[in-house]
Amino acid sequence: MTNQPYGGGYGYGGQEPPGTPYQQPPGTPYQQPPGTPYQQPRSQPQAWPGQGYDHAYDPYADQQHTQQWQGQTWETQMQPPVAAAAPVTPDPVQVPEPAPVAAGEPEPEPEYGPATLAGNVRITDAQRARAEGRSPVIEPGMQPALLTAVLGLLLAGGAALGTYALLVPLVVLQGVTAAGWFRLNGMWPARQGIALGFLGALVADAAMLVSDRSPGVILGTLGVWVLLSLVLQLRSHADPDERMYGLMATVVAAALAIAAGGYLAADADAVVVGAVAVAAAMVVRALPVATAASVVIALAAAGGAGYAVGGMSTDAALMGVGAAVCALIGHRVASYDYPSRFVHFTAGVALPLAAAGPVVYTLGRVLG
Repeated sequence: MTNQPYGGGYGYGGQEPPGTPYQQPPGTPYQQPPGTPYQQPRSQPQAWPGQGYDHAYDPYADQQHTQQWQGQTWETQMQPPVAAAAPVTPDPVQVPEPAPVAAGEPEPEPEYGPATLAGNVRITDAQRARAEGRSPVIEPGMQPALLTAVLGLLLAGGAALGTYALLVPLVVLQGVTAAGWFRLNGMWPARQGIALGFLGALVADAAMLVSDRSPGVILGTLGVWVLLSLVLQLRSHADPDERMYGLMATVVAAALAIAAGGYLAADADAVVVGAVAVAAAMVVRALPVATAASVVIALAAAGGAGYAVGGMSTDAALMGVGAAVCALIGHRVASYDYPSRFVHFTAGVALPLAAAGPVVYTLGRVLG
């Protein structure tokens, strides 16, 4: 068999060898294969993957590559259209429904986190409770009541031993009162206000010791400390509303701490009766009984404790009931405005005894 020279492009069975660039005879116009729609040839050949522009265009290279091109090409075969990927729709998020509440069972109360200053206007838990129709009062409980009872017994024992023995638990009571009142009003830290109120109580105690326990010293010290509180708030750079709020909190904290000095001005027997009566009333008030019944039982227990400690006298029983009334008011104040555990162990412990101090002095002078 005679080998035919390669020149016309029809060797090897009428086809060019694979990878051989197509060469059109010089002077021969390009002819479109019959039945094929006319396609405008490109002005410059495009480089295929792995090839440079120095290679001539190979019309059969599409059979060797799987890459598909968009737009006008030199291909004479129609490529099947690429189906567009169907959009994937994410599955809907399943939100768990709240568990049904059985008939007769109370619905669980929602939990709230601490209030923040970011975003909307800050509201307290008490304001939220009022808006939802819930009570803004949480009573301290048995543990603060027991601490109140212990502190009351220390006051009674100190009064029985002498003036300076009474001074030690009294100073503790005054310091806890100043700190608890500020925290009860949501002002923390308020070191200057707490220090000012506690300092006023110490000054009043020292003045009473110097003046042979004169009660007039309490009123004089209170007047001076109101002026000092006003000066302290005038130097503040806070907003006017906040300064007014701070002024009231400082004045009341100083007044309560100084007024607790009534135990130091009162007779020793009156202090023993009043402190023991308050201790008994607070323990009974913390019992798991209805509020109205608990108050009545607490007053009865205070009267009985005063009667027993005061030598079986009616005046001592009345003194015990009077001290218990003031103690219950202080207990109610410490339970207001959704207080925290810190408030329960400061204001909840000290306010019942601090509120009863002036009444113990007054009833001791009247009934003694």
